[in-house]
Amino acid sequence: MTSALMFPGQGSQTEDMRDTVAQLRPDLLALACEVVGEDPFLQVEHGTAYAQPAIFCASLAGYGALDAATRAAASYMAGHSLGEIGALVAAGALSERDGLELVALRGRLMQEAGETAGDGGMIALLGAEAAARASEVAQPHGLAVANDNSPQQVVLSGLRSSLPAAEATARAIGLRAMILPVTGAFHSPLMASAVAPFRQALDRVELRPTAVTVVSAVTAMPFDDVRARLVEALIGPVRWREVLLYLHARGVRRFVEVGPGKVLTGLAKRTLKEVELASV
Repeated sequence: MTSALMFPGQGSQTEDMRDTVAQLRPDLLALACEVVGEDPFLQVEHGTAYAQPAIFCASLAGYGALDAATRAAASYMAGHSLGEIGALVAAGALSERDGLELVALRGRLMQEAGETAGDGGMIALLGAEAAARASEVAQPHGLAVANDNSPQQVVLSGLRSSLPAAEATARAIGLRAMILPVTGAFHSPLMASAVAPFRQALDRVELRPTAVTVVSAVTAMPFDDVRARLVEALIGPVRWREVLLYLHARGVRRFVEVGPGKVLTGLAKRTLKEVELASV
């Protein structure tokens, strides 16, 4: 059975993930403390600068815990937002240190961009027609699609002052809406200040051919230009629903989530029919 490994992004953190990393990959925990300057697991709730490297490490620990047969059966890998870097490391495109340094920088730059702008926010649209009708909420209020997660879940980003009116519009057309407790308009043009320094960091790392096909959440196609796509991901939408559909069309029938939580497993369940789902 053709399978794909999924690497989660922001919001997938769990209370036990530090213990898991300490048990399975104490070397990776030590490296995270070195790169971040402190233990990111103890500060996960204090912003993306800590949450992203912590989730990245937990995902790699989960990948390392996979049995040889599960790894060998995986023809594809994909990551949601920061999970893309975890997938690229697991596939051999980046070293663990380079991947961790990129994730730590990415998280810090995104947090700083949000704090500098000061007026960004996000709203989740929920309901059977969330994906189909998201533009009816986004366009009138100048919002951008940040996460196209499943047919029933889309997240919009933009000015925080626009979110209450967007919430009202969503409810008027029959969608549930929830303003999210975040500090920035992630995956939108309001993250533009993070682009240049992140691109400079990407230019300094070595990229190697991957052992398996890694699908970009920016294009919902296999990575072509890794550096360009990772930069675009800062200001463009996560097309996760389309990633799942792409993988399914290529014959993938088993999806394994290799990180903390089961967020991506839930999204796959709501997007695809008659597939096997597992999480590590």
